[in-house]
Amino acid sequence: MAKYQTPKDKHSLYFKVKDPILLLPFLLEVMPNRGRNSVKSILKRGQVTVDDHIETKHDYRLHPGQTIAILKNKAAAKENILVGMTILYEDQDLIVIHKEAGLLSIATLKEKKMTAYHQLIEHVRREHPQNKIFVVHRLDKDTSGVMMFAKNERTKQALQRSWRESVKKRTYVALVEGKVSTKNGYISSWLKETSTHLMYSSPTNNGGQHAITHYKVLQSNQHFSLLEVQLETGRKNQIRVHMQDLGHPVVGDKKYGSKHNPIRRLGLHAKTLSFIHPTKGKQLTFEAEVPKTFWKVSKKIEDASKKIFTNPIMKQFIILL
Repeated sequence: MAKYQTPKDKHSLYFKVKDPILLLPFLLEVMPNRGRNSVKSILKRGQVTVDDHIETKHDYRLHPGQTIAILKNKAAAKENILVGMTILYEDQDLIVIHKEAGLLSIATLKEKKMTAYHQLIEHVRREHPQNKIFVVHRLDKDTSGVMMFAKNERTKQALQRSWRESVKKRTYVALVEGKVSTKNGYISSWLKETSTHLMYSSPTNNGGQHAITHYKVLQSNQHFSLLEVQLETGRKNQIRVHMQDLGHPVVGDKKYGSKHNPIRRLGLHAKTLSFIHPTKGKQLTFEAEVPKTFWKVSKKIEDASKKIFTNPIMKQFIILL
């Protein structure tokens, strides 16, 4: 079984935020040789990443401790450099990528070019102008992680036809609000979409699609929990709706009940995708590293009283008393 992990980016400049500031003034400060319009163009092209998500808004508020990555213009101009995504694997049948939060999977009415699909179309057509890309599954714009595309109709149909049998492991990591008391469990419900494109859940059959989500707690504190989530079914917004059902909505997901967003992005990441290759017949496993902010926010906070009793100076003080 072949296993692939997210490669490290060598084409970006990295900066740490020291004081509260808006993104555009910060970029002008760290790139003094560039004019205002040039910096705005870099932002618009999606070359700026804040922590682990693409940010294009010039008035985005930065906070101390955040990491800013700027994809170099020379690197962005090269044919083999993609914005907001990294190719983990490619052969004649498929392409597997690591998509960053903030990048659309496919085009919308407002955005046609700044998508994973469009960039991969351009990528494969460098080899031959008739080459194509086919969507196998999707990730929400604000969800990061592993995603796969087919390079021909035959592969697309083979994967979609046998998706449940071919996919051996599909793991997400969700940063959710509150302390999840049950260490592991599952949610089962029927999901249906409203006319306003909102998914709602019912414990009994409401004519929608049956959805099952398994979860286990990786770490937690009183405010946030980090969960590993396994999908038994793959429905639209399944994890987001089921976390709301659990009473612990995904961080940053206002649509499904979230009220807090310390990471300033959606707390959802597609960590692992393992599947049987449709033509080669061997199992491939791909992993995208969990964003560091997910671990940081959900880190267990040591109880203050424990700190007192483990502090050697405080121990002596208590004995004297």
